[in-house]
Amino acid sequence: MQAFRFEALSLPPEAQAMRKKVRAFLQDERSHNRFAAHRSSWSTFDAEFSRRAAAAGFVGMTWPKQYGGGEYSNLERFVVTEEMLAAGAPAGAHWIADRQSGPQILKHGSERARATILPKIAAGECYFGIGMSEPDSGSDLAAVRTKATRVDGGWTINGSKIWTSNAHRVHYLIVLARTSPLDQDRHAGLTQFIVATDSKGIQIRPILNMAGGHEFNEVFFKDVFVPDDMVMGQPGEGWKHVTGELAFERAGPDRFMSDIRLLVSLIDKVGAEPSERQAIAVGRCVAHFSALRRMSASIAGLLERGERPITEAALVKDVGTAFEREIPEMVRSLVPSESSLDDEDEFSQALAHVLLHAPSFTLRGGTPEILRGMIARGLGLR
Repeated sequence: MQAFRFEALSLPPEAQAMRKKVRAFLQDERSHNRFAAHRSSWSTFDAEFSRRAAAAGFVGMTWPKQYGGGEYSNLERFVVTEEMLAAGAPAGAHWIADRQSGPQILKHGSERARATILPKIAAGECYFGIGMSEPDSGSDLAAVRTKATRVDGGWTINGSKIWTSNAHRVHYLIVLARTSPLDQDRHAGLTQFIVATDSKGIQIRPILNMAGGHEFNEVFFKDVFVPDDMVMGQPGEGWKHVTGELAFERAGPDRFMSDIRLLVSLIDKVGAEPSERQAIAVGRCVAHFSALRRMSASIAGLLERGERPITEAALVKDVGTAFEREIPEMVRSLVPSESSLDDEDEFSQALAHVLLHAPSFTLRGGTPEILRGMIARGLGLR
């Protein structure tokens, strides 16, 4: 049986220096009242914040300078990610492009894609969405029915995607489509494409949440043309690429820090003299958080070495998002509160914000059932 690779990791001096730099940036943002931490998270879309973060060097950090990057290490990027989340920074505009789409293009995209798109992402001016999930497919990515057909000079895409965050705001989607007929190997014949959202034949329909907010979308493709130089790698390599991409999506601190501001608000709320029950619950959460942070940092170290920690990333996502789901329920049991987004109390607003979004935490990026199957396979148990 294979073993997990969660090695102890000490952050190098340059990472600690980067932490000071990003904290100073975030403190300046707060001093100018540019965001409300208790009502923001990594999914909060704020294009102006993303441009300022990019100007400060916090987007595209690990990429080559020729593509607008800073050539920093994955560990330096890790501390920036932590600090953005801890501060409740509204980093949603650039988050997907910086976290996974950009690295995918850097590794598998054509030179034209790298040269035209990556510098715009690094400048905080170009945003991406994820074109994976499909209607009636849940988290089963191998059930892709969207098809891409080869034509002169490229491909045409027909099909649909669902739960596509910010599709109405982003400039591109990386779309997973079937490029050859389905056979016994469900993972074969899939390809990723970089698709501009203003392409002819794309229709984006909103999916409103319970509060009337518009983040999710359904996207329809009708004979959407994609040139050959916007194909990721070679046709048929899509499954390998998408599983590698999900390692970036699943392993980061955003998979256990989405509601960290609520935990901070709880600690402030119970104060210096919590009840025994409150102290035990908060202590348990902090211990759990510390373990997840160490696991995530270890994966950042593996990525720095060029490895593909797919199984470890699935475990962090499964355990991390379960932890995120527990926090609001624990908070409600410790501090009775009628939460409301319209309340002037920051604790009430933070709780209301998390309660609205918490049901999605264990769904986005893969359900527990899918993740545990991946973990079992990675350990050689099935």
